[in-house]
Amino acid sequence: MSEFTVGETDFLLDGRPVRLLSGALHYFRVHEDQWRHRLAMLRAMGLNCVETYVPWNLHEPHPGEFRDVEALGRFLDAARDAGLWAIVRPGPYICAEWENGGLPHWLEGHARTGDEVYLGQVERWFRRLLPQVVARQIDRGGPVLMVQAENEYGSYGSDAGYLLRLAELLRAAGVTVPLFTSDGPEDHMLTGGSIPGVLATVNFGSDARTAFETLRRYRRDGPLMCMEFWCGWFDHWGGEHVVRDAGDAAGALREILECGASVNLYMAHGGTNFAGWSGANAGGGALHDGPLEPDVTSYDYDAPIDEYGRPTEKFWRFREVLAEYGPVAELPPPPGVLGADTDVPLTGWASLTAVLEERGGPPAEGPVPPTFEELDVDRGLVRYEVTVPGPRQPYPLIARGLRDLAVVYVDGERAGVLTEGEVQLKELVAGPARVELWVESLGRVNYGPRSGEAKGITGGLLHERQFLHGVRARGLRLDALDSVDSVAGIGFGEVPADGSPGLYRGEVSVRGAGDAVLDLPGWTRGFVWVNGFNLGRYWSMGPQRTLYVPGPVLREGANDVWVLELEEAPAAGPGLRLRAPAPAPAPAPARENPLTTS
Repeated sequence: MSEFTVGETDFLLDGRPVRLLSGALHYFRVHEDQWRHRLAMLRAMGLNCVETYVPWNLHEPHPGEFRDVEALGRFLDAARDAGLWAIVRPGPYICAEWENGGLPHWLEGHARTGDEVYLGQVERWFRRLLPQVVARQIDRGGPVLMVQAENEYGSYGSDAGYLLRLAELLRAAGVTVPLFTSDGPEDHMLTGGSIPGVLATVNFGSDARTAFETLRRYRRDGPLMCMEFWCGWFDHWGGEHVVRDAGDAAGALREILECGASVNLYMAHGGTNFAGWSGANAGGGALHDGPLEPDVTSYDYDAPIDEYGRPTEKFWRFREVLAEYGPVAELPPPPGVLGADTDVPLTGWASLTAVLEERGGPPAEGPVPPTFEELDVDRGLVRYEVTVPGPRQPYPLIARGLRDLAVVYVDGERAGVLTEGEVQLKELVAGPARVELWVESLGRVNYGPRSGEAKGITGGLLHERQFLHGVRARGLRLDALDSVDSVAGIGFGEVPADGSPGLYRGEVSVRGAGDAVLDLPGWTRGFVWVNGFNLGRYWSMGPQRTLYVPGPVLREGANDVWVLELEEAPAAGPGLRLRAPAPAPAPAPARENPLTTS
């Protein structure tokens, strides 16, 4: 057994100073069969610690219904076996570009405050989760060195009493290792997010000396640590792919270490937002209250270890820097890749209505449209139906407060697509008419004042200025299609020639199962499952054009592929192809330290 403590200037392991060289790797963004490879890659980069968040909403999809909470424990065991320490950030809020920042869609009370209803739900969750952490603390022979209380709270609120209550809940559950907070190096963030008796750390991407000087104005002692060194960034649908120069990032990492600080690379390996769990941000500048910016499926993050687990140029640059501060392990054998590229023949199709009738939730009807939350839909879509009375002349149809995107049909014919920024149908609608709106959530906001907002048609359906009542609604959760048996019950017909939306079924024979890329030329927007494993959302607007298929998902011989297309499929040809990923780039020649050359 060992003891890890926070000294006046250093972290101490059994009384001896130790520097944490950590990397973020989220167990829920990596297929479990690939954890050990990715952890070995952290060791090979020169890291001695791994950090992970814990998404509450993944593990408790309904109140009191828990799913595989033990995955965290298995990941921590794998970290120990890899020779890594661990930092755990259990939330309850995690941000992380994850759906709703990790908070369940069903929460009651005022989240992230001292509200007793909310805290009661947190306490119940912690009682279920924290035994996975407590049993694996370093003072019990495990790898866990530290646990975070909340996450970047100073960017959100100023309720110090709430943070103190969370710290009490963690301690009451048996957490004995040091607690910490992490916030941006700004006055309001540090005053709002740090509390007495708990280590304060800072998050930034550059200019370490200034960041640590700011921290020292609030904490005169304690070890310095950058808990999130942003060495890359994430992408939004419809935006540009974000990259950061490897040399620039390596120089910023060197500056952190030259300050005598510990560091956590965010991300060391980003992984993938499988199953539609990617969150969304909001534009609008510093206030983050502008238009929705949904995050893509890939969480590659331009990290030193890419989405496929391969070393990048940034990996090699970081390895050069980290080698000056500790041992560097050999690279593990690379993951296997698909043996032969192949097309995916489509064998059947079912309409969206047929899928909804077979796998949807219970129908609801009321005077106003119910939200996704009221229909218990976390990820997925809702069909709203309403009748426009008549006879009446054509008027504008408006989905007020639309969150987030709707494909509209009038009397069975597609009439257009509405978005948060364009809530009025371009063509006018006369009555009587039957209107359907298939509304999709593009991810709940994970950061800023729009966090926690409802999804669906939140302000009502209007014909001209008149509200339309008697709205019928039915939801389809994505996880309703997560098993082969569930899809087998849907009646499939012939593949349509016109590219109609719906659930397309295919089967592909694989030779040499391994990591693969799925190309989707001509498909518009939807989700893909391989053998019941949801690869995530695709969208033709980019910047992401393909989906990552983890090798463990594929099997030798026949494989089932399902595509839920929500707008328009390619009218000719299968439009799906599995191929092997490109080889990892070779390491570039070593470069001089940019901070010491003139």
